[in-house]
Amino acid sequence: QLQLAESGGGMVQAGESLTLSCAASGRNFNRNAMAWFRQVSGKEREFVAAINWGGVVPYYAESVKGRFTISRDNAKNTAYLQMNNLKPEDTAVYFCAGKTDGTIGRSVDSRRTWQYWGQGTQVVVSS
Repeated sequence: QLQLAESGGGMVQAGESLTLSCAASGRNFNRNAMAWFRQVSGKEREFVAAINWGGVVPYYAESVKGRFTISRDNAKNTAYLQMNNLKPEDTAVYFCAGKTDGTIGRSVDSRRTWQYWGQGTQVVVSS
């Protein structure tokens, strides 16, 4: 089982960058696939990016492709989301997620695929 804690959120202007971190505690982080989702109040939680256990197979939502980069450091039990060229529509609470299956499959963008969740970190992008 994993416990996840996000950090790194904040308020930035459009065009700036932020890096979110997801610190994991528990067993076998290096065997888990990891992902980031985001949610705006009153809307469904939206898939952002995912990465397999080895950190070599990333997968992105179209809305962030080319601007966001997901990565992980298994030695530090931490996953990251580097966000560049931020836009006001990126404003949301960002959640880290994990699952014991370390692979990335077709249902990667479904909330139901992911077993473990953090509490979220707020990102606000002003225009």
